[in-house]
Amino acid sequence: MSNETSASETTPLRRPDNQTPDHNVAQSNQTSVNNDHSSNNNNYGDSVQVRLQEQDRNSDSEQQQRTATMDTNKRILCRVGLDVLILLCAGFPILLFFLLGEPYKRGFFCDDESLKHPFHDSTVRNWMLYFIGAVIPVGVILIVEVIISQNKAKQDNGNSSSRRYVFMNYELPDWMIECYKKVGIYAFGAVLSQLTTDIAKYSIGRLRPHFIAVCQPQMPDGTTCADAINAGKYIQEFTCKGVGSSARMLKEMRLSFPSGHSSFTFFAMVYLALYLQARMTWRGSKLLRHLLQFLFIMVAWYTALSRVSDYKHHWSDVLAGSLIGSICALVVSYGLPISWFNFQTVWPAKSKAK
Repeated sequence: MSNETSASETTPLRRPDNQTPDHNVAQSNQTSVNNDHSSNNNNYGDSVQVRLQEQDRNSDSEQQQRTATMDTNKRILCRVGLDVLILLCAGFPILLFFLLGEPYKRGFFCDDESLKHPFHDSTVRNWMLYFIGAVIPVGVILIVEVIISQNKAKQDNGNSSSRRYVFMNYELPDWMIECYKKVGIYAFGAVLSQLTTDIAKYSIGRLRPHFIAVCQPQMPDGTTCADAINAGKYIQEFTCKGVGSSARMLKEMRLSFPSGHSSFTFFAMVYLALYLQARMTWRGSKLLRHLLQFLFIMVAWYTALSRVSDYKHHWSDVLAGSLIGSICALVVSYGLPISWFNFQTVWPAKSKAK
């Protein structure tokens, strides 16, 4: 009995062995839940912080890129503006010659047969000259560069590793870059050729073949070239009656050497022939390029000859003008491309992955 009593008395007072692990498990579960919750909170906070940092970095990167783009665009505009300014500076003296220039006043002989030709209108009018010297070269350059760019794109098949040029977030095509360079060189050379011609014109002041017909000179004593007293005499003092002649005609009658039409057209056509030799690579027929070159040179040749037949120039004026235009075309074609605007180092590039 004493054993049972002691057993019964001690049993309620003893804590079962399996209660302690359950309680510990519950506590550990609760702790793990709390830890997981805390870990989730920490992970969420960390992810938010990481996202904020990434946003800050992206914002800084976008700001830097925007600033760099604005700076690059400004530099591009400055360089293009500088090129335009150089062209204007080279062309401004031509405008001054046209508006304010006074040719050298030389004398003449009344019996000089080379000055007694009648006045004729020009066969190659001014609008034709501008078409030959501006529209044809620019049009040919544009067509050739577009064709070259398209053929290059087909060959690359979207895997081109060449540099791409970006301006104002716009990717400039290759043909536009090449047209800018080639047309820029052409315009600069044309201006220099015309300036060289005008300097010679106003410095020499050679009389045109239709001088007597346009000027109708009258000497201080009231006599004219029709009077025998003036035969064989070198006349320096005279005035022009200029009946039926405009003020521009009276100025132009002293600007015979060299021929401006000849220098301008020869520069344009020789430059164009050299350009086709360098850039036209069509394999369909090698004779097509040579045919075009011949036609362009013939346009310049006909223009030069018409200046003699129209009694606008002496043959030596046409020869000198043709040489000036041809030499200027050779110089700018082989000299300027070396030092011309370097797009690869100045213009921003967006390189495609190789």
